[in-house]
Amino acid sequence: MNKKNNIIRNTSPMVSRLRSTVLGLFSIFCFLSSLVSSAQVTSEIDTTKIRIGEQINYKINVEADSLALVVFPEGQTFMPLENVEALKIDTTKSEAKFLLSRIYKLTQFDSGVYTIPRQKIIIGEQPFFTDSLKVSVNTIEVDTTKQKLYDIKPIIEVEESGSDWWKWILIALFIIAVVAFLLYWFIWRTKPLTEEEEIALLPPYDRAKLALKKLDESQFLMRSEVKEYYSELTFIVRKYLDEKVYDRALESTTSELITRLNLLKDGNQIPLSKETILHIESILQRADLVKFAKSAPDTALAEMDKSTIDKAIDHVKVSLPEPSEEEKLLDQKYKEVQERKKKRAKIWITVGISVFLIIATFVGFGIKYGFSYVKDTIIGHESKELLEGNWVKSAYGFPPVWIETPIVLKRVDPQIPEEAKEKLNMTTFAYGTMLDVFSVVINTTTLKVPKQAPQGEKTENPTFDLLKVSEETIKGFEAKGASDITIKRDKFITPNNAEGLKTFGTLNLKGAETDNFVNAEYVLLCFSNENVLQQIVITWSKDDDYADEMIERIMNSVELKPEEPVEEKE
Repeated sequence: MNKKNNIIRNTSPMVSRLRSTVLGLFSIFCFLSSLVSSAQVTSEIDTTKIRIGEQINYKINVEADSLALVVFPEGQTFMPLENVEALKIDTTKSEAKFLLSRIYKLTQFDSGVYTIPRQKIIIGEQPFFTDSLKVSVNTIEVDTTKQKLYDIKPIIEVEESGSDWWKWILIALFIIAVVAFLLYWFIWRTKPLTEEEEIALLPPYDRAKLALKKLDESQFLMRSEVKEYYSELTFIVRKYLDEKVYDRALESTTSELITRLNLLKDGNQIPLSKETILHIESILQRADLVKFAKSAPDTALAEMDKSTIDKAIDHVKVSLPEPSEEEKLLDQKYKEVQERKKKRAKIWITVGISVFLIIATFVGFGIKYGFSYVKDTIIGHESKELLEGNWVKSAYGFPPVWIETPIVLKRVDPQIPEEAKEKLNMTTFAYGTMLDVFSVVINTTTLKVPKQAPQGEKTENPTFDLLKVSEETIKGFEAKGASDITIKRDKFITPNNAEGLKTFGTLNLKGAETDNFVNAEYVLLCFSNENVLQQIVITWSKDDDYADEMIERIMNSVELKPEEPVEEKE
């Protein structure tokens, strides 16, 4: 007995430690279980019946601990209903817990009864699932007894929306008008003459008499400015003699001028009296003394000298013969020649300024935008006009292919053999052909599938091998005259995540009007969905600087939306 008690006594510490460990683990498990079990997930919808195209609000409510991480469903997890929009998570706090809710807007475009599948919500690391819900989608009933039926309206022509080209024309006209006004104002305008210009147009005699009158009205003598007075007086007489008698009178010295006048008198070239020449000589010599020897004659003598020069000018005018009619005619012709020279000079100045402005404008825009772009803007370029025109985004075929193109694609009749018409339907929309080098073609092929299979047989929807379709299309290029075709293939995904096959490369195309070949590029996009094949074929010139940007914009706009209705273009 003592031995048994000793064993129990010796083992009791080990048992106690094991018991405490088990109790600790159990308490932690209970705590974690309480956290997880305390989370609750529910779902609800605002209605169980909708019409085609209407939306329902599918709401998921989560009650979780504040420390738990909650992950709501994302993407198209509600199929066969489509998730149109997922609103932001609404969060409210209640004591130590958070109440989270999120609304999803769902819709369907086909009538029937649909089941919203269970949705997975992760709280912490524990998954939770909502209940599945049923929704009825009903068609819109039309009472034909009350609602009249009408024929389909024909397609009507719609005027193309106007662009801003007229604004650029107004700006160009305004700039041209400003330049023309400046040229007229500074070059062609008949400017009002200044007083000096009006005096210069007077005959030499009248000009000399007017200058003497102004000298008489001056204040030189009153201010004792004798030197200035005699300088002006001698310039008047020298200027008159220079124009009427001796054409070097202004640059000659006094002795040279008097000697020349005597020679002209002795040679009977000018009928001047010896007395007039002596008067002119004495006045010029006195003026030289005033200017260079600082002589100072009195005011009376200065005024007498002015009167003497005035009379001398009169004597010269009287002694000179009047110009003959022939001299007058020659003078008139001379003036006309001078006028023509002035007009020709104005024309050359105008042309020079205009050419300079045009070249400067071309160089300026060329440096900023590129010379090829400016040249194509002035002369015109088909691809540039397409790129900068009003693009059109539309859907073609069924299921619809949404695409943005510079011009609306027109429906064309595909060439289908008679035996193939019973097996498939084909719609084609196109702009241009391979002979036009730049072309866009959309082709939709639908295989006819029996609605019901014979008893005992299973119905299998036919599918398309996109690689074989690509190879057959390339053979079609060769049949149309294309040569030297290079082929590259890659996966292509549209902005709305439709996956297809992209075939691209280079080829040589024969021009429509010439026998010359054009280096071109091509892109072939193929998409397959059950019994439907959708193809997009684009060709363009390899040397076209604007085509690359057009092709990139077209390919970035491709979207496949099978739920949308057909829109056909003509």
